[in-house]
Amino acid sequence: MERAKHILDGSLLWRWLMSLCVFCGAQWRSSGVIRWFLHPRGWSRRASESSVFFRLWSQLRGGLCWLYERLGLDRLFAGSVFTRTCFWCVMPAALAPVLPTMAVLGLAAVGTCSLALSLVRDRERQLSWAPIDRYILLYGAVYLAGTFFSVDLATSLRPGVLTVAFILFSLVLYNAVTSRAQLDVLISVMVLVGAAVSVYGILQYLFRWGYQSAAWVDSDMFSNITFRVPSTLDNPNMLGQYLILMVPLGGAKLLSARDWPRRLLWLGCCGAMCVCMLLTMSRGAWLGLLFAGAVFFVLLDPRLILLAPVVLALLWVLLPDTVTSRFSSIGDLKDASTSYRFYIWMGTLAMLKDYWLCGIGPGTEAFNKVYPAYSYNGISAPHSHNLFLQILSDAGIVALGAFLILLFVYFRMMCVAMSKERDWTSRIHQIALTAGVCGFLVQAMTDYSFYNYRVLFLFWIYLVLGALCAGRSRLGERGASR
Repeated sequence: MERAKHILDGSLLWRWLMSLCVFCGAQWRSSGVIRWFLHPRGWSRRASESSVFFRLWSQLRGGLCWLYERLGLDRLFAGSVFTRTCFWCVMPAALAPVLPTMAVLGLAAVGTCSLALSLVRDRERQLSWAPIDRYILLYGAVYLAGTFFSVDLATSLRPGVLTVAFILFSLVLYNAVTSRAQLDVLISVMVLVGAAVSVYGILQYLFRWGYQSAAWVDSDMFSNITFRVPSTLDNPNMLGQYLILMVPLGGAKLLSARDWPRRLLWLGCCGAMCVCMLLTMSRGAWLGLLFAGAVFFVLLDPRLILLAPVVLALLWVLLPDTVTSRFSSIGDLKDASTSYRFYIWMGTLAMLKDYWLCGIGPGTEAFNKVYPAYSYNGISAPHSHNLFLQILSDAGIVALGAFLILLFVYFRMMCVAMSKERDWTSRIHQIALTAGVCGFLVQAMTDYSFYNYRVLFLFWIYLVLGALCAGRSRLGERGASR
């Protein structure tokens, strides 16, 4: 490495590029827009406590605490396992990829009740707050309202309520994790589960286990692809979405490991997840992971962007022809999958000209009640194959606006944290959680990422992990108020 650095330092072109990078970085940091972006106002706890929500919560909590004491419930719950809030909240977050959706919901309900119990038992415990919380609440409220404006309320009620329940659990998890050790354990378990899901996916490919749909591959254009790995997520594209979130976290664990046994463990986890990602044959997921990787390394050190052409050339040479030929077909309308999505997007846009205000309501049934009248070439579909179009379709323009504002606040929160962070482990996790969301949103342009409720659940958990890692240095080893 030292010899390579010496050779590069002797190159006139390299020194010129480094000088250009330093100049651009200085101009970037001195920009008024960047200074405004990195110094937000109104994010203090005092500002949050002045909100209507916190005033209502304080009144409700006072009444519940009084009732708890009057009923003498302290003796009933003394030493109870249900008081271990972090355990009950980590369980659904970590095991969501391998459990049925309703089991995840059940565990999330237990975690929510456990947090409520801990807040009623301990009057001194404060409800924690993050900059994205109010926007999560706003999006959940708007989405629920959109559910009740559905063209078919009977079929939209279940998916709408389930979606909102999973969204709001993210706030419960944020309050359940009160120490740095708990946060690190949660992330470690999520990565280990991601590696286990990937190993199972690899075994599926080797032994041809599991269901395969003829709609997953254009057999005329890709006759050499006979199997796409769905693992425990039941669909290769949904598996790809999940792995986009997990691979950057695995990279963060690898780069922050302090000894070789742990480095080898996290390297193995990352390797298994990357191999499984290739076996999904999901072009959108590959593109999303590449984008997430680019964001990860640029945030780690902006000068690494200069190596991007070399890395892409090496990937093109080293990857199998099956992968490169499938990747190069992105955007080719001759591919049945690409043309299928294109015509669905056109039909959805035509439909939204009439239903842009409140949408048509969540759920496949509501979508198929209206979409066929606007479809192109008679193409039927369960959803719009685009996250942003589907949010607009489910709950209207206000829901999409709330979601976009939430993303803006999330990225702003993470950039503010990274600009101030001095702890290496905290910063590398902040970078990973920023990169993972970026990659997820890239694939979301080609698929409805929330079609699988467990992937939806994990996305909102991921956002809250970002909020937790943004304040990781302020968390105590054994628990502290934020």
